[in-house]
Amino acid sequence: MEVIGTIIPIFAIIILGWVVRKRGLITEEFLEPANRLVFHLSLPAMIFNAIAKADFHKEFDGRVLGITLLSAATIYLLAELLARVAKMAPARAGAFVQSSGHGNQAYIGLPIALYYLGEVGLAKASIVCGFLMILQNILSVVALQLHGTSTKGLPSPRVLAGKLLGNPVILGAMAGIVISALALPIPRVIGRVLQILGGLAPPMALLLIGASLSLELMRKYLRPTMGAVTMKLLALPALGLLLFHLFHLGPADYLPALILLASPTATVAYVMSREMRGDADFIVATISASTLFSSLFIMAWLTLVAGFAG
Repeated sequence: MEVIGTIIPIFAIIILGWVVRKRGLITEEFLEPANRLVFHLSLPAMIFNAIAKADFHKEFDGRVLGITLLSAATIYLLAELLARVAKMAPARAGAFVQSSGHGNQAYIGLPIALYYLGEVGLAKASIVCGFLMILQNILSVVALQLHGTSTKGLPSPRVLAGKLLGNPVILGAMAGIVISALALPIPRVIGRVLQILGGLAPPMALLLIGASLSLELMRKYLRPTMGAVTMKLLALPALGLLLFHLFHLGPADYLPALILLASPTATVAYVMSREMRGDADFIVATISASTLFSSLFIMAWLTLVAGFAG
């Protein structure tokens, strides 16, 4: 019941975002500045505040982080092999690989960790999220560049570093890790400002996700989309869960990371794909399908883990 009571309200807000978009309460002109507000201010504030307040040496687990990164990298590699075996067109192949591994930790994974696991779970998830986002961004850029229609070869370290250092969510996580690791106090006034600003992130992010869904494109690209969805929502968390158990980690240790692995395809994947000549419409279809199906998959994964814990 706790799983249902957490997941259904979260995805009800996503569906509400789709409804109000259809009714014109959220317009196309509103979406872009609202996304920038959440991505550049509210999410970094929430992540920084959650990590900075936590005891880094207590909440950080190198084994969980290592397995999480290994699982994500493996899925990127498997998706690359599948794209080559299926002989996908270059633009589609890059988009397929990216959408199979690039998860929406910030907009969906972290809110679920917060509402299901509380502040401690959010802190653990945020620490892993910072490192996982770095890996995902690097591998996504590599995949899109390898299959790009305008340029060939791998991106330069300077290009990759620029993309990472320009990501406010990654910067917020890294800054929070430094503050937490050094046990530096945060002034009460600043802490409250961050708490208020970060409180905007979960509901606004969920509404924006819903407003960005496209059922039309999902139907158009149904077969290849479901392949990417299977990789993202089934194969990736299954691999992570298997490795967590092989290394004898308990649910309390790995559950925040598993929630991140089970998150649907990230909305930022559309922006990256559009900029690097990937199949942007296919990415939108995958984001829409994976977001809708993730409610069922995440409930299944959390219920399965609850059974292990019981």
